[in-house]
Amino acid sequence: MTSTETSSPATIDIEALGFDAGAHLLVKHALAALPVGTALCVTGCAPGWQAQLAGWCRAQGHALTWFPLSLGEGGGEGSAQAPHPTSPQRGEEEGRAALITRGNADAGRWRDAAHTGHADPHAPGAVQEQASPAWGLAARGARVEAGAPAFVFRFDRKQDIWADNAADLYAQAVAAQWDPDVALDWSVQLTHPPEVEAAIVQVMTYMVENENAALLVPARFLGQIHPHYRELQAALAIQVADEARHIDVFTRRIRHGGGEPALSTAGGQASLKSLLDEPDFSVAGFLLSVLGEGTFVNLLQFLAAHAPDPLTRQICKLAARDEARHVALGMSHLLHRLQAEPALRQRLAQAVEQRHDSLAGTSGLNEEVFDALILIAAGSLEPGAVHRGFERVQQLVRDMADGRFTRLLRLGFARDEAEHLAALHTRNFM
Repeated sequence: MTSTETSSPATIDIEALGFDAGAHLLVKHALAALPVGTALCVTGCAPGWQAQLAGWCRAQGHALTWFPLSLGEGGGEGSAQAPHPTSPQRGEEEGRAALITRGNADAGRWRDAAHTGHADPHAPGAVQEQASPAWGLAARGARVEAGAPAFVFRFDRKQDIWADNAADLYAQAVAAQWDPDVALDWSVQLTHPPEVEAAIVQVMTYMVENENAALLVPARFLGQIHPHYRELQAALAIQVADEARHIDVFTRRIRHGGGEPALSTAGGQASLKSLLDEPDFSVAGFLLSVLGEGTFVNLLQFLAAHAPDPLTRQICKLAARDEARHVALGMSHLLHRLQAEPALRQRLAQAVEQRHDSLAGTSGLNEEVFDALILIAAGSLEPGAVHRGFERVQQLVRDMADGRFTRLLRLGFARDEAEHLAALHTRNFM
């Protein structure tokens, strides 16, 4: 259908294909191969094609002239007629060819793609330090048409939200997703004492409300992040999905033994509300992921080791694996931000102290949950077993504090300050 002349200008023949049937694609692609200002000769025989071509050229910003077809067929230089700047009448369509000079209309229509970076997140300059409102919801690296609406996102600076390993953690999370109906054996018969089952129900009730907070905190920020930082968005989105699955399986475990959710205390709710009320992305992530969820990993590992039935142990093992990724994402973000903004460290310390002081009048971890953990670790109400369970829970509390201390050291806190802050974050565990 097309042919390229060896002489200038380049020529295509659209034959009987009309512009209402796709001929513009042939012209468009032929022009795209030419430099701006270069001419393209177009011939055709479809009814009305020349008028259609003239309208298309005006819309696309290309200059158009007409000349007798005999010139394009090898007529001498002196035989050319004066260019006809307007579309021919229908009776003149035969024997005329179009000469299109490629314009540069795209320069004003499309914003410079270089400012949106490259699709490869590891390419130099791929993720810009500041995302433009004009990029809107476009894919990173796309050319955005001028006149598209501006989107204002609260978090449009890389420094405020970025985590260097967000893409890797997202890929790990995708690979590690688990289906509760496949990964867990819900046919397990429970044979432990009723009082131990009641303890599991109480702990699972406590864990559901904590996971509600762990879902809502990242979800609250998710819609405020500029899509240019899509790796971080994806990592947070799958974190929300993880928490939703945990809430589901913890609730199903409560009911597996015929139980219903147990007690939720005012102190526990107040502790979690302080996480949802924190407006700063980094501070909220620090309190939730680095301190709270890091502590929760210890709790889940404790239950995976001491729960009396294989179903509960496997639930906690899988959930702990998910929570460890959430902690890793929070740590990665804070390490990235602290590298450029070391003063943030003092704000993080103040947030721990202020949260501790504001919750000083509450009971913190409710007595029922603490006692339930002892009974789960004991396995029975026999005095010797209860003593062992109590010692195991005391060791859990020490392990939680040690974990917080270690993570605070990694974030650059001095040893004495890390020890002080780790000790403060004990109320309600999360």
